[in-house]
Amino acid sequence: MIFRLRYLQHDFELSVGRFVIGRSTECQLSLDDPLVSRKHALLLVTDNYVEVKDLGSRNGVLVNGAKIDAPTRLQDGDKIAVGSQEMTLLARRGSIHPDLPRQSPRFTTDTITSMDPVVNPTVDGPRLLPLSESSPPTENQSTSKRDAFQLLGGVAEKSMALGRHEEAERILSALLEHVLQVYRLGGNNDPALVDDAGRYGAKLAVATAKPHWVNYVIELYTFARRPCSAATIDELHAALRKVKNVNLAALRAYIAMLHDQTSKHGPAERFLVQRIEGLERLAMAQ
Repeated sequence: MIFRLRYLQHDFELSVGRFVIGRSTECQLSLDDPLVSRKHALLLVTDNYVEVKDLGSRNGVLVNGAKIDAPTRLQDGDKIAVGSQEMTLLARRGSIHPDLPRQSPRFTTDTITSMDPVVNPTVDGPRLLPLSESSPPTENQSTSKRDAFQLLGGVAEKSMALGRHEEAERILSALLEHVLQVYRLGGNNDPALVDDAGRYGAKLAVATAKPHWVNYVIELYTFARRPCSAATIDELHAALRKVKNVNLAALRAYIAMLHDQTSKHGPAERFLVQRIEGLERLAMAQ
């Protein structure tokens, strides 16, 4: 059997042996997540099956949403949650190199910072690379992401309150970029999830004074095809008093899209659109 572990846009080949997941750089998969223990979970990989074990972590290990209390054998497609991170076991019959004899057991150590976005250098600003086998998330997956915002958002806000803006950005970046990626690919229609992502993106814009996060919020709501929430607009007004070089063309395109939908808007939404128009005036003044 060939086993792989899919996490974000990475597939990790699992050779026979032990594959440790945790926050420590000694782990085969190192996750920079405050909810992950230094050595959180162990994958025991054999020729025929993979087994996951909790290494006495603070927050436990979930398989398909259920917390495990003993070593658990995994099946193809099983979801493993470690902290706020979710990964999928992929299995298929065959050998890694069918024309060659199997080499002695080994595996490669891959370290990925879970809260850092995967960057495509050809795009202006950090973006997740296109998903090769993406599909719109289920309702349970949307709920999971909202839960992640509740967990990580509180940690990030404490970091911002202490002036640790880069730390807050590191905690939230991958989750925010993943939500945008889902909408860019045409999936999901969860207003609560968009508002969570928009609010935290705007908070990062205020904290870091980086135009990327203002542009992020505008792009997210453009794909969602709806006005920003009132809380997000409040944060954007604060951000645009100190952020320069915002993508004014994207903001104007977003406002134009909202105007095209005026007939669908009620009084509350029309008021939000007026406040968003005020963002354009602030951006022009910078």
